[in-house]
This record gives sequence, structure tokens and C-alpha cells, in this order.
Amino acid sequence: MTSKKPEKNWRDKLHEIIYEADTPVGRWFDLILLVAIIASILFVMLESVEYVDSRYHDFLDSAEWVITILFSFEYVARIVSIKRPSKYIFSFYGIIDLLSTIPKYLSLFLVGSQSLVALRALRLLRVFRILKLARYMGESTNFIRALRVSRARISVFLFFVLILCIILGTVMYLVESGQNTGFTSIPRSVYWAIVTLTTVGYGDIAPATALGQFIASMIMILGYSIIAIPTGIVGAEMTRSQRKELHTNTQSCSHCLATNHRDNADYCYNCGNKLND
Repeated sequence: MTSKKPEKNWRDKLHEIIYEADTPVGRWFDLILLVAIIASILFVMLESVEYVDSRYHDFLDSAEWVITILFSFEYVARIVSIKRPSKYIFSFYGIIDLLSTIPKYLSLFLVGSQSLVALRALRLLRVFRILKLARYMGESTNFIRALRVSRARISVFLFFVLILCIILGTVMYLVESGQNTGFTSIPRSVYWAIVTLTTVGYGDIAPATALGQFIASMIMILGYSIIAIPTGIVGAEMTRSQRKELHTNTQSCSHCLATNHRDNADYCYNCGNKLND
């Protein structure tokens, strides 16, 4: 005689809709939210165009209120659907969700000609919603994980590049000093080395001597190979992690919000809490 599974309560059902995308309702929720985020970003961009804002200000304002209210309901629903609300409130996405929602409400209280400048700055906080797009891109998780694993090697590489720029800047200061070419100090020469090594090339400082120009040419060529190294480090780590990756789903723990559980997992790998079936 098989035992019946306990019926899910409203909080478990809400959690399944909001935090998981393996169900039809969850996929529709994510799709609607994704469209709202893109629309909000578009409205923010259009508001910055004076001609568009002057003609469609009322429409843009009303649309922004609708999206703000939608995000407010989403924010509250994410809090009440988990057992430890603080895990979401103080998480990266929780802070982003709050920052992208409150400016519209603040505009109700900060009124008057003296606060218009501050209001315009607060309205720009809504572009934080673009960061919410990352939660709908599966590859972003692998990319962030690869960056985290590679941070030690990238840090060593950046430290090496910094030392190299100091050495090259010092050499160029010795070669070009007295030529009235802008190499007036070692810090300015290091700045030139960084700009040249990264192949930006502002042109505000340029060597005049034949030796200086030869060194500059070598630095430019070296810059192309150096820029590719961090990309190779992260790319290799992503390839390595994809080979080791087990088949996972979008199921999220209602206790600690951990994701990427294996398909047949009954308990959270992070906190041991029972997962919703």
C-alpha cells in the first residue's frame, strides 16, 4: 500500500511558481517577468530622449507605475514564499530587486524644484533591472562560477601586468624625459604604459625618440597577447566545469535558495532541507 504524498500548501506552490521554471506556470511567470524587465529598460531609455519624453511622458509614467507595482508584488511574493526571508532580502538579486523598485515610490515624496536633480538620479536606479535578466540566462551561472574559480589566477595575472606597466613606464620616463613629449614623471609614464598596453591609445602622450617609439611598438604588440589571457583562463574553466556538470534542474530550496539540484535529489545539497516534489 503506497503512502500518498502530502498536499502542498500555498507557500510551496507559490515558491514553485516563482523560483522554479520546470512547470508550465513557472515558465509563464518567468516569461511575463522577462518581458516586463525588458519593457522597463526600454521605457527608461526612452525617458532620457527629450523629444520622446515630451510627447509620451504620461504614457511612459503610467507604464512605469504598472511595472513598478508588478515588481512590488513579485518582491513581496519572493519574501513570503521562502522559510528564511533574510536569505533573499540580503542576497544579490534581493538587493537588485529592491533598488530597481523603490525609485518610483520615492518620487512621490521627493517633490519640488530643488529635488528634481536628485529625482533624475534616483530614476536611473531602475536600470538595475537589467541585472535581473541574468537569472534567466542559464550560462550566466557557469560564467560566474568560472570567474570565482579563476579569481586567483586572474589576480596573479593582473598583479603581473601592474608590475610590467610600472617597469615599462619607468623605462619610458628614462628614455623620453627632457623631450617635452609628456613623460614628465614616472606616474604619468605608467599611465601611458597602461593606456598603450591595453591598446586604448588616447594619444595625449606619445614618444618622440626612435628608441621610445620602438618600445611603444613592442608594448602595443604585447598588449594584444596579454588581453587574451584572462579570456583563455575563464574559457578553459568553463569548458572544464561543463564536462563535469551533472544534469540539473531549476528546483530551488525554499530554505536557503540554493539552485542547480540534481534531477532525482530529495534534499538540498547546501542545507539538507527537504525539497518540494
